Amino acid sequence: MIAYLRGRLISRHPNQAIVETGGVGYDVTISVPTFSGLPALGGDVALHIHTHVREDQLALYGFLKVEEKQLFEKLITVSGIGPKLAITILSGMAAQELGTAIRGNDLARLTKIPGIGRKTAERLVLELRDKLPAVGQDVPAAIATLNSVQEDVLSALVNLGYQRTVAEKALASVAKDESFDAMFRGALAAMSK
Repeated sequence: MIAYLRGRLISRHPNQAIVETGGVGYDVTISVPTFSGLPALGGDVALHIHTHVREDQLALYGFLKVEEKQLFEKLITVSGIGPKLAITILSGMAAQELGTAIRGNDLARLTKIPGIGRKTAERLVLELRDKLPAVGQDVPAAIATLNSVQEDVLSALVNLGYQRTVAEKALASVAKDESFDAMFRGALAAMSK
């Protein structure tokens, strides 16, 4: 599974970006806030990726901020909300504002998002109200810049089945200038505490 993609931005549109990594262009569906934060064409870009697999399709959904990716993954757990509608929701309202509306049971604000009717808004509130962090509570942030060894360690931990946020937090507690083995073992030790 692809969880992180860094490379050169080949093409960008309000709902799509093509990122070249290692000679391969990845077609990534993005939200409007992510589109707004993308660099100019030809620039380097790093996206947090959600890989969505269905029997007839493999799709990549990319986000500049890990918090937006986490919210996207919570949205698609709600019955009746698939990845395309989740991207529409994230494009229609800022992530923090969306969280506030869901926790505050603000159906009027939620139904202003295209594709969200009253029943879907009610399901969003019912299923996500307790799963979102309270206002002012810190959401764990991604490591701002990873060197290549840290990226390899993070990828290895995610491939072993650890949640990305847990792996990032563990990796942050390990010295950056160590070898792959030392960082990997240090991160594993931090997660086992």
